[in-house]
Amino acid sequence: MPEQNSSAPPAAAAAPEKQSNSPTAPTGPSSSDSHISGGSSLRRKRRLRLYLVGGAVVLLIAGLLLWRYLSSYESTDDAQIDVHLYPVSARISGYVIKVNVDDNQYVEKGAVLVEIDPKDYEVAVAQAEAALSNAEATAKSLNITVPITSVSTESQISASASDVENAKAGVLAAQKQLVAAHAQVEQAEATDVKLQDDVQRYKLLVDKKEVADQIYDQAVSAAKASTATIAAMKASEAAAADGVRQAEARLSAANANYRSSQTGPQQVSSTRARAQAAIADVEQKRAALEQAKLNLQYTKVVAPVSGEVNKTVVVGLNVQPGQQLLTVVPLDEVWITANFKETQLRHMAVGQKVSIEVDSSGRTYKGHVDSVAGATGPLFSLLPPENATGNYVKIVQRIPVKIVLESGENKDRQLRPGMNVEPKVYLR
Repeated sequence: MPEQNSSAPPAAAAAPEKQSNSPTAPTGPSSSDSHISGGSSLRRKRRLRLYLVGGAVVLLIAGLLLWRYLSSYESTDDAQIDVHLYPVSARISGYVIKVNVDDNQYVEKGAVLVEIDPKDYEVAVAQAEAALSNAEATAKSLNITVPITSVSTESQISASASDVENAKAGVLAAQKQLVAAHAQVEQAEATDVKLQDDVQRYKLLVDKKEVADQIYDQAVSAAKASTATIAAMKASEAAAADGVRQAEARLSAANANYRSSQTGPQQVSSTRARAQAAIADVEQKRAALEQAKLNLQYTKVVAPVSGEVNKTVVVGLNVQPGQQLLTVVPLDEVWITANFKETQLRHMAVGQKVSIEVDSSGRTYKGHVDSVAGATGPLFSLLPPENATGNYVKIVQRIPVKIVLESGENKDRQLRPGMNVEPKVYLR
């Protein structure tokens, strides 16, 4: 019995163990289990705390990066593609005989777009050429006349001066002859008085028979001869006086010719002026010929730039100078006009990089800021706004910014003026 009692405790000890392992046996936390469960919850709390801190850090970094990204550019959807439209108009009047392009056709610079009937202008060129030839011939003739007139004038002046001197000498000679003739007349008259006295004396002596009749007859003959000599001498004196008058007339004529020859320089100047006027007329006719040639050239209307054509002209139309015929759109020269809010221009500057997204194709193009307009958009309108009223509401204004594309971005010419785009200007 004592061995059985001694062996009973192990059996009793085993019984509880079986009960604890049975599903119906009551269980309770032991000290080791509570220690393990407490450590795992602490680790979960620490892990959760780390996750929260890490998430906050990630969110902070993501927010910082997002803020830096959003603040690194300015964008607007109020932007369109712009270009300078080139209106092509007629420079002369005429009848359109040919139109070489269709709507939306791409043409190169200098291509002939429209042809106007050139016949009238070809005739005008021929007339201008003929008028120029006539003016050149006239000018050449007058230019030859100028030196001839100058030489003849100089010789005429010299001859007139010589004639004046000869006429003066002739007057002096005639006056000397007149003086000599007058002296001979006076001498003959004095001799005649003596001879007439002799006749009277011999007459008395003959009557008294104191001298012979022969002597009286000789005295009478000598008196008659003296009378005839006086008449001849007076005729010579009259001829000498007439010679003086003729010499004086020749002198007057020589003086008149000399005075007329003194107008030679004025005649040369007048001839030279006519020659210069003829040269000016040549220049005028040459300018008229150039204008006629230009008008003939203007019968072919050419493209001022390369681009697509929008035409309003048709064959058979009579056009007038200044009438618009076509419009050329240079697709290689487009740019973007972006209307940014004034608050967006604080850090914007010329040269900053820009990405342009096109609404029609979704493509993105590269460009840069070219310039900022000198005023807000409304100020360039036909009727600028007035803020002089008492009711004032502050409105954020928009300022146009010109953005140009980088070289080669629009090789395919897909960008059309008026398309909506959304540019992003990168501030840094």
